[in-house]
Amino acid sequence: MLRVAVVGSGPSGCYAAQSLVQQDSEVRVDVLDRLPCPYGLVRYGVAPDHEKIKSLQNNLRTVLEHDRVRFLGGVQVGPGGVPAARLRELYHAVVYCVGAATDRHLGIPGEDLPGSWSATQFVSWYSAHPDAVDDGFLLGARSVVVIGVGNVAVDVTRMLARGPAELSPTDMPQAALTALGASRVTDIHMVGRRGPSQARFTTKELRELGTLPGAGIGVDQAELALDPAYEDPSALPAAQRRNVEVLRGWAGAPPRDTPRRIRLRFFLRPVEVLADQGRVGAVRFERTVPDEQGGVTGTGRYEDIEAQVVLRSVGYRGVPLEGLPFDAGSGTVPNLAGRVLREGVVTPGEYVAGWIKRGPTGVIGTNRPCAKETVLSLLEDAPVLERKEVPDDPLPVLRAEGVEPVEWSGWQAIERAEAELGASLGRSVVKLPDWESLLAAARAVRP
Repeated sequence: MLRVAVVGSGPSGCYAAQSLVQQDSEVRVDVLDRLPCPYGLVRYGVAPDHEKIKSLQNNLRTVLEHDRVRFLGGVQVGPGGVPAARLRELYHAVVYCVGAATDRHLGIPGEDLPGSWSATQFVSWYSAHPDAVDDGFLLGARSVVVIGVGNVAVDVTRMLARGPAELSPTDMPQAALTALGASRVTDIHMVGRRGPSQARFTTKELRELGTLPGAGIGVDQAELALDPAYEDPSALPAAQRRNVEVLRGWAGAPPRDTPRRIRLRFFLRPVEVLADQGRVGAVRFERTVPDEQGGVTGTGRYEDIEAQVVLRSVGYRGVPLEGLPFDAGSGTVPNLAGRVLREGVVTPGEYVAGWIKRGPTGVIGTNRPCAKETVLSLLEDAPVLERKEVPDDPLPVLRAEGVEPVEWSGWQAIERAEAELGASLGRSVVKLPDWESLLAAARAVRP
């Protein structure tokens, strides 16, 4: 009987566990997570108002409730927790599904000024991630610049543009709801260095920006027209073509009188965040134009956009894992079909899936075939892996070594506490926003 540890309970971790129990009728899987709550970015990355996508948690729940799958939350793997080498001693195989835990940087002057944050930090705050810090993101802000034109940039733009009545039915933590409701932001600029045909957002998310009751949307037709595909987008792939068609429709529409304004800007490359009294005061952009290689080149012409807050949404990045090789260029663990490679040599028993395997690309569903490929590699190695002696059950060993996991019953207690909190506030479910309240709820397990 194979005993496998899956590190990470987001989509890639759950899909790896699902594939294991589907393809091996005896395998036992422990899904470990640093957080006391499962589901990874589905819980802490999907925007609160995207209930349909968040409902994917129901599918992941089915995996974690399988009789040969066990959820062990609140377990740190690596420094300060269970060493990776110790984990390999307790299981026949370990599959790392830890995603890409940090954000990319712009590398421009002023990027670290007060008032400049990564979109990841902002998303974590309004999603109640227990590591998030309430830094008073929007205090005194009238204008916000969002750098990036992917779906995360669209999400944070939409959160800034929604009113409290629209956000109250979500599971957003109460402090974030109150802060967004009190926001004085009137102008939100979402800016990309390339053109509309190269933007990374999906059409569904883009269209949503045009339906917000309290926000008008503006697009500069002259800016769009810099894109060679703007006049005739018919040769573009379907997704990009639809994006351009939506933007063309907005460019020709009369402005609406609304409390907030969203402006989508293109062909502007950030070169500096400018200070005003020691904080963000504006962002300086260089106008770009398309080159002949599908990229852009600078023109030497500059434009400053006033802003008291900058949210940088230019991608995620993987971080090194204790005891595993790491490719700093790609932010991934070197691997062959999911098998970890050490100096080019396969390491039986160590595997990766998800973003730490392939980089932060694709949508949630992309993780399913990625995890399946890794599991096929693991099961091909099973005859070798099964020769290693491991405990019949690693959990008592972990407990004896001072690890106290939050098991599934503890997670269910957290869910009950969040439902009770929501009811007390006259809302639906409201997330607990910090480690203390999460762990207190998990320990208050009722039969």
